[in-house]
Amino acid sequence: MRLVIADDHALFRDSLRSLLTARGLNVVGEASNGREAVEMARELLPDVVLMDLSMPEMDGLAATRLISAELPAVKVVMLTASNEDADLFEAIKSGAEGYLLKDLESGRFFALLEGVARGEPALTPLLARKLLDEFANPKLSPNRDQDPDALTTREMEVLDWMVQGETSNRSLARKLGVSENTIKFHVRNILDKLHLHNRAQVVSYALRHGLVQGQSEA
Repeated sequence: MRLVIADDHALFRDSLRSLLTARGLNVVGEASNGREAVEMARELLPDVVLMDLSMPEMDGLAATRLISAELPAVKVVMLTASNEDADLFEAIKSGAEGYLLKDLESGRFFALLEGVARGEPALTPLLARKLLDEFANPKLSPNRDQDPDALTTREMEVLDWMVQGETSNRSLARKLGVSENTIKFHVRNILDKLHLHNRAQVVSYALRHGLVQGQSEA
């Protein structure tokens, strides 16, 4: 995995780079602000940008919006000290693939980072629950007629399970009795039809727009 670290604290960047390289990951660039992060993403095309939230010149949210819009293959994971709900919600809306706090235990951090490589959102259970609670608020759900494209029955089943927290290819394949490659195909169709970049956005979109009607049965 090729990564760019974007953080305005040099000591934190040094420590994180050492931690990542010790695990065999390739840190291809370091940015001290959001503008540099965008430029490095364009030039280096990393797999993942680990993005701080508060940085000079351009903050992490603005940088994330630019990268997500211009470089959908580059995944952005927020790595921040902010546990404010508003920051979490805005980061996912901006296109972030995940939201991790800097006090996260290293083993959990690497497990979630590995999941990003498989297309899974990097969210701890607590933050995932906050996200689901926020976007499940009926006040945020517009008319379902605004959905851009109709999803197939199978895609709706996949979406339903994703909203329930089954976001990995393996768990979705097990629930639906199909192969992981089939799941990847369905998820890519869902992303394309809803014009979204990642699974975290899919879950929040589904809840905001009332796409999921009930719970699937095991």
